Amino acid sequence: MSAELVVLLIVIVTALVFDFTNGFHDTANAMATSIATGALKPKTAVAISGALNLIGAFLSVAVAATVAKGIVRLDEVHGQDLLVIVFAGLVGGILWNLFTWLLGLPSSSSHALFGGLIGATLAALGWNGVIWVSGTEGVLVKIVLPAVLAPVVAALVAAIGTYLVYRITRGVSQDKTDEGFRWGQIGSASLVSLAHGTNDAQKTMGVIFLALVAYGSIDADDHMPLWVMASCAFAIALGTYLGGWRIIRTLGKGLVEIESPQGLAAESTSAAIILTSAHFGLPLSTTQTATGAILGTGIGKGAEVRWGVMGRMVVAWMLTLPAAGVVGAICWLVAHLIGGLAGVLVVFAILVFGALAIYVRSRRDPVDHHNVNEEWASAEPEHPRPE
Repeated sequence: MSAELVVLLIVIVTALVFDFTNGFHDTANAMATSIATGALKPKTAVAISGALNLIGAFLSVAVAATVAKGIVRLDEVHGQDLLVIVFAGLVGGILWNLFTWLLGLPSSSSHALFGGLIGATLAALGWNGVIWVSGTEGVLVKIVLPAVLAPVVAALVAAIGTYLVYRITRGVSQDKTDEGFRWGQIGSASLVSLAHGTNDAQKTMGVIFLALVAYGSIDADDHMPLWVMASCAFAIALGTYLGGWRIIRTLGKGLVEIESPQGLAAESTSAAIILTSAHFGLPLSTTQTATGAILGTGIGKGAEVRWGVMGRMVVAWMLTLPAAGVVGAICWLVAHLIGGLAGVLVVFAILVFGALAIYVRSRRDPVDHHNVNEEWASAEPEHPRPE
């Protein structure tokens, strides 16, 4: 077995680990409001979400094509050099995902991935190694613009929808509306889960596709291999099923006190925007879309919004691309300075050590399906765990 093949296998395993973290990091996008309102029991919610993520991953490859062909200039780097860039970018994305999960902050897994890849590419190839703008393609058009617009549009649509829902049902008893909207939440949350699989699993498919191109197994214009689609689908589904309870708690209880009509409005808005973006191949952040929609429901109802929590989320959003990029760049430099397979193994060891350290720290204040719905304490400045 050649050293380059070993590096390829490490890259594929790391990509699937990122896909797994994407699943448990982003479960909250689909199910936080349904869990918060009691429409679904926590374990049932993540099981449904995991199954629909699995199905959704097979519905389209438009987003995967954007990741594989719209970030790195494939004609400027080849072979193991490109594999190391992809690997370093994945490590940056994984560590940022785990760090924000520890803090209970719903930051974007998509932007963590793109940030890591961009940082590693800049370190390896310089400014021109990244496709910033090329007509209607490139980082600014395909990633940055949707990142800015998605939460704003989601908040606006959800606010209008929530306002109309409460106006229309004003004369109906709350018991009847709650029961009806809870059933509606199950359907809309399921649609978000399906959309999440369609959008997010494909980002990892695109990364593995990129690695296979670098190794020479396939050409850049080939179709996505079925085994890549299947492995990414199962990895994100497994991560989703395990549930990112810390982030579910923040979105479900920390930002706005959610009622069933708000949950339905938020989930319907998120699903519509995510599915539309997947259709056009725009790898937008499902996290920012869902968060914007939840925020919009609070505004539409005139309910209390915990702006301090929202502020911490926005800070995490703003830091995601550069922070993951810095980690990706450092990992590339370490691998490059050591050289060859040894450099890749050292960076992989750094990833394992960092992940274990974050997990051990998380056990000091665990959040799981038992306490995810406890009341949000007003003096909770750092962690989402109830007092």
